[in-house]
Amino acid sequence: MLHKLRRRAEDEKGFTLIELLVVILIIGILAAIAIPTFLNQKSKANDASAESLARNGATAMETYATDNNGSYAGSSAAQLNTITPALNTSTTNGQAYLSSATGDANGNYTITAVSPTDSETFVLTNTNGSETFTCAPANKGSCSANSTW
Repeated sequence: MLHKLRRRAEDEKGFTLIELLVVILIIGILAAIAIPTFLNQKSKANDASAESLARNGATAMETYATDNNGSYAGSSAAQLNTITPALNTSTTNGQAYLSSATGDANGNYTITAVSPTDSETFVLTNTNGSETFTCAPANKGSCSANSTW
């Protein structure tokens, strides 16, 4: 009788309930590790997109000044979008967007881009040819503890 049970156990192919539960547990642990990491990477990608948008906005602002005798006065995000149509100014499509762009006749301008994931703002300020890069809130996403990018 014992011989029949051994042979029957050897003939049966498949997984036991315990083996299946262990595999499901392992998959659950891996998912618990991978999903937050994925979401963090998505946030960083959106922040990088906002930073890139601010830099592209600065290039468009320089083009605006060239067309207006060196003055940044009267510039806006909408006008920069007409110069460079790739500058996203729409807040409804889930992508980083250029929220504002202002300038004056003295050679100063400020461009603000927003990351859609966590509403971080990235500001590029040009004061007489010297650029500064600030962001808020500090120490969140791609924004460093000293609020720079």
